[in-house]
Amino acid sequence: MDLGLTDRVYVVSGGSRGLGFAVARALTAEGARVVVSGRDAEALAGAVTALGGQRTTGVAADNADAAAPERLVDAALQRWGRLDGALINGGGPSTGSMLHLTDADWRQSFESVFLGAVRLARVVSEHLAADGALAFVLSTSARTPIPGLDTSNGLRPGLAMVTKSLANQLGGRGIRVNALLPGRITTERTRYIDAHTPTGTSSGSATAAIPLGRAGEPEEFGRVAAFVLSPAASYVNGAVIPVDGGATPSY
Repeated sequence: MDLGLTDRVYVVSGGSRGLGFAVARALTAEGARVVVSGRDAEALAGAVTALGGQRTTGVAADNADAAAPERLVDAALQRWGRLDGALINGGGPSTGSMLHLTDADWRQSFESVFLGAVRLARVVSEHLAADGALAFVLSTSARTPIPGLDTSNGLRPGLAMVTKSLANQLGGRGIRVNALLPGRITTERTRYIDAHTPTGTSSGSATAAIPLGRAGEPEEFGRVAAFVLSPAASYVNGAVIPVDGGATPSY
């Protein structure tokens, strides 16, 4: 199936590694051009090289920086003269339980995970035409709490409702807004969580509750995201889609 991505232009925040990189790779493989952002300049340069410089440009940026969205949009417009959508992705929030997280932990997570995502969506949407698309990368914590990740448990459900609100408000302009809920997918972030949460483990017990019996690979998530952002998903709007091997206990 042709996804209709050839020469379309997307911003992929947090695209230097992990899930963001997997999405950028899937988009470019289908002929799209991407602006990837990341906080680590070295990792960002490596990602641009791996993705191919002809179809990729990198912008060192932190989602918590209020100036970041305009810089990403400007990079797309200056290089390719158009913008068709964005994958709104960022680093995971602080680990820890509700009773031990500090105000500083919450503020930092809110600025980067919540406000940074809302700000990027708002700025990008101002530049999208009638067939544009936004996709938020959230977590299955938007539906089911994950032990040891209480900042995520607190912030992700709010972003799921932001997704629905934006889908309602932008739908009249022909702009689609959806959210993706990655479950256990093998990334650096997963390994970090395994090492820093009481329930994190690399043993078979971590995948026992997944009906498919295994963790996902970043490429599997990337393909779903590329479809959701593409014109091929032209009637998918306001959806909150788990990519978790069936692990989420609700529909």
